[in-house]
Amino acid sequence: MKYTIKDFNKQFKDDSACLEYIYQQRFPEGATCEKCGVKDHFYPVVVKNVTRRSYACQCGFQLYPTEGTIFHKSPTSLRSWFFAMFLMTASKNGVSAKELERQIGVTYKCAWRMAHQIRQLAAEETPMLKGTVEADETYIGGRSNMDKRFSKKIPVIGLLERGGDVIAKVVPRVTRTVLIPNIKDNVEGGSTLMTDELHAYKAAPKTYYLHQYVKHSAEGVRQGHVPHQLTGRLLEPTETVDQWDVPFRFAEASPEVRE
Repeated sequence: MKYTIKDFNKQFKDDSACLEYIYQQRFPEGATCEKCGVKDHFYPVVVKNVTRRSYACQCGFQLYPTEGTIFHKSPTSLRSWFFAMFLMTASKNGVSAKELERQIGVTYKCAWRMAHQIRQLAAEETPMLKGTVEADETYIGGRSNMDKRFSKKIPVIGLLERGGDVIAKVVPRVTRTVLIPNIKDNVEGGSTLMTDELHAYKAAPKTYYLHQYVKHSAEGVRQGHVPHQLTGRLLEPTETVDQWDVPFRFAEASPEVRE
């Protein structure tokens, strides 16, 4: 069943509901007090009608469910964090930091930090792609000109598992030393790797992947047995986007990209 904004508002009405959800996720069988040893005798700490981000045992020992998470010691409300995660997971096209700023009502700096940390967590849990995997690259953002075609654009690499997930990542440049490590970090050995004839892809280890090439200007696969060419450029831009918005739409941008 699709999880809608109506469902979100019903489940997470306020910070207390969000804190209770974190507590239940971290201690599904109840927490044991480190001081008295009693299990599941914790209750939310409320000071002047405000729920603190802690639970207290009857003996006075306090437990902090957000400790070790991106929420810990953050001045941003838990519900704002949860709403940001809802927006980023519900959107098919990604959510920029600017959009989070508008939707949540925080500063741009705060929105950028939230998006950055949420995407870091999502990247940590991204499974390796396998089977037939397509790799492609593009430049996004700004306007090109005849003299410096990509001077104001940001390079992005995309990896698509046929019938599976897509990984898109901002990279400092489109070269062999950048593309091949990204492929090896995200594509399982023994997979079929399909790319265009960009020279950088030819450095992909032949003992690690079955590498097949596609000519975008011609039909068919140059080598191998797949009877059709790539299902399309992975990251062809359909709109002009601001170059500083790109890292917030995809994965974390390296310092080299942002300079």
